[in-house]
Amino acid sequence: MARIVQKFGGSSVADADRIRTVAARIARTYRDGNEVAVVVSAMGDTTDELIALARQVNPDPDPRELDMLMSTGETVSATLLSMALHGLGLPAISFTAGQAGIRTDDQHRRALMTSVKPERVRRALEQGRICIITGFQGVNEAGDITTIGRGGSDPTAVAVAVALKAARCEFYKDVDGILTADPRVVPNARKLDTISHEEILELANLGAQVLHPRAVELGQVYGMPLVVRPTFNDGPGTVIQAEEAGEEAGMEQYNRVRGIAHEKGVAKVTVVGVPDRPGIAHRIFQAMADAGINVDIIVQNVSHGGVTDMSFTIAADDLGQAQRLLEPVRTAIGARDISSARGFGKVSIVGTGIQSHPGYAARMFGTLSDAGINIQMITTSDIRITCLIDEAAVEHATRALHTAFNEATAAGQAAAY
Repeated sequence: MARIVQKFGGSSVADADRIRTVAARIARTYRDGNEVAVVVSAMGDTTDELIALARQVNPDPDPRELDMLMSTGETVSATLLSMALHGLGLPAISFTAGQAGIRTDDQHRRALMTSVKPERVRRALEQGRICIITGFQGVNEAGDITTIGRGGSDPTAVAVAVALKAARCEFYKDVDGILTADPRVVPNARKLDTISHEEILELANLGAQVLHPRAVELGQVYGMPLVVRPTFNDGPGTVIQAEEAGEEAGMEQYNRVRGIAHEKGVAKVTVVGVPDRPGIAHRIFQAMADAGINVDIIVQNVSHGGVTDMSFTIAADDLGQAQRLLEPVRTAIGARDISSARGFGKVSIVGTGIQSHPGYAARMFGTLSDAGINIQMITTSDIRITCLIDEAAVEHATRALHTAFNEATAAGQAAAY
C-alpha cells in the first residue's frame, strides 16, 4: 500500500461527465490498495468567470473579497468530486484548504504557503477515506482566505504530498505528459519519458504551463517524486527526476536544447534618465518586490553623462500597479521619465549546458532573423536564452525554434515543454 497525492486541473473537472471520469480514475487507484488524497482546481474557466463577475460589480475589487470569491470555485469542484465518489460506493470526504491545515502569509492573490499541517486529512486517510482538498488557497493567521496565484493548485498538491509523506505526487492534465513544446502552438510536439527538475523548473518559469514553478521547487527541495500524466487515458506520462549525469560524457554532438517555452502578456518598462550611482537599482526593484511583482529581463544601458536608462519586463497585468508604484520612486531618485508598453512576449530555449557550449545563441538568433522576427531584449542564464519579441510573433517564433533545434536532435533526445 502506498500513500499517493493526485492533482486534477480545471480542464479535468470541467463538467459533470469529466468529474465522473476523474472519480473512476481515483477509484482505480484506491481499489489497488492505496491511500489517496486529491487536490483539485476550479471547474474549467470558473476562476476567470468569477473575476469577470467581480469586475462587473466593481472594476477594482478589494483583494480580500476577491480571494473569498475566487476560493469558491475549488470548493465546488471538491464537493462534487466527493459526491461522485460516493456514487461509486467509496468513502470520500472534501476539505477546504483551511480545514486541511494549509496556512499562508497575508498577501492576497499572491500568498505564499507558510505551513501545511494536514492532521484531519491524515486521520481520514488512516480511516480508509479518500480525501479531496481544495487547491489554490489557504488561510492566513487572521483566519482570512487567501489565494496563491494562477496555477496555485500545483504547489498545494506537492506541499500536501510532502506533509503527508506520500510516495509520489501525480499531476493529471489534458496532455499526455511533458511535451517538446506547447501542442496548441506546435502540433507535432512529442512527449518525453523523463526530464530533470532544473529543466522543467526553468521552462515553467519561462511560461510553460504544464506545472507551476513553485511545485517543481518543492518537489526538488523535499525529494518528492513528481509524475505528469494524462487524465483521459492510461498513458505513463512523464517522470520529473534528477539530471542524469551520463548525458554529458562523450556526447559533444548531443543537442542540449531541452525545450522551447513561450509566454505572452508581457510588458516592458523603461525608467529613463536614471542617475548612475549606487542604490538606484535597489530603490526601483524593491518597490516591485514589496508589491509581489515579478521582474524578469533587466537591461541597463551604458552610462552617458552620469545617467542611464534601465529597462525590465513584467506581466502585462501588473503594469498599472507598477506604474503607480514607480512614479514616486522616479521623483525620489531624480529620473527623467517612465515609459512603458504592453504587447510583448518571450520565447526561450532551455537545456543544461547550452551556455557552456558555443553555437546555441547564434542558431537561436539566426532562426528568429530568418523568420523576420526582431529581438527587443535578451537575457541568458546557465541553462536558458530568452528573447523579448512582439507578442504577435510569439507563436511563429516558437514553431520556428522548435523546428530548428529538433532537426539537430537525435530521435528520443529532444525534451520538453
